[in-house]
Amino acid sequence: MAITLTTERLILRPWRDEDFAPYAAINADPRVMEHYPATQTRAESDAGALRIKSRIEEQGWGLWAMELRESGAFVGFTGLQRPPFEAHFTPCIEIGWRVAYEYWGRGLAPEAARASLAFGFDRLGLEEILAMTATRNLRSMRVMEKVGMTRDPADDFEMPRLPEGHPLRPHVLYRKR
Repeated sequence: MAITLTTERLILRPWRDEDFAPYAAINADPRVMEHYPATQTRAESDAGALRIKSRIEEQGWGLWAMELRESGAFVGFTGLQRPPFEAHFTPCIEIGWRVAYEYWGRGLAPEAARASLAFGFDRLGLEEILAMTATRNLRSMRVMEKVGMTRDPADDFEMPRLPEGHPLRPHVLYRKR
């Protein structure tokens, strides 16, 4: 059964078909996708949303749709997943988020991340949760630090899914136990 989490301002829930259009708008926004290799087409975004939705249906948790309690607006996602690549720290569970630009600066990502971390530790019994981002993504690093994650520069790595020399290939790794 799929899990739903709530915070003071958010509902983290399984995805609905009506989330796909606003998610595609987020993925097409160059401001949101600044630290990703490219924006996404509607087809690419829909395929990704379907994978996320299916994973939650299969295991009960994952990258939840993030909805404002006040308005019901879809504002992005946050949650937990297994990274789809191999590195010195895998296998592991990572936390991730993506928030629509118009909702930046309101503390929604840290609020949702805290709920996801609590779920991972309290309900899944995880001993550690990781987070990663391109070294240029200072906003995401601030979220990681706000939720109590720490970085050891010895853990930093090259993203294996990006080609040698790509400016986003250098990544930082944060941990929380």
